[in-house]
Amino acid sequence: MAAKWIEFVTGPLEQKKRWRESVARLDALPEPYRNSARALQRYLLHAGGITDGPTLITMIGDFADLWDRAAADGTPIRDVVGEDPVEFAEAFVQAYSGRQWIDEERGRLRNAIDVAERVGGTEDPR
Repeated sequence: MAAKWIEFVTGPLEQKKRWRESVARLDALPEPYRNSARALQRYLLHAGGITDGPTLITMIGDFADLWDRAAADGTPIRDVVGEDPVEFAEAFVQAYSGRQWIDEERGRLRNAIDVAERVGGTEDPR
């Protein structure tokens, strides 16, 4: 009973376990992979805006897999991220179609414009 209540408040415990395991894998990487992965992880979490827990857990697990493989193979950092790490990070996030925090704001904006158009009677004359 207590576990269900805790999960109701904090979210699924299995997701938290998988998250911690993925982060621990990133923390265990040798340098320079560790610092590169940490910097990209921070960017993914801030700019990616994914709010869907299962999608986020899958993304970070795949991200850890990518860096584990790169470190094991000795792949140069630039061969992983390319010339523009921001472009790499944004393309990586786009591969995961989870709900993002901005989705709600996009919906609010669309709704506000629709309401304003109906109330104000300023429909497009075309």
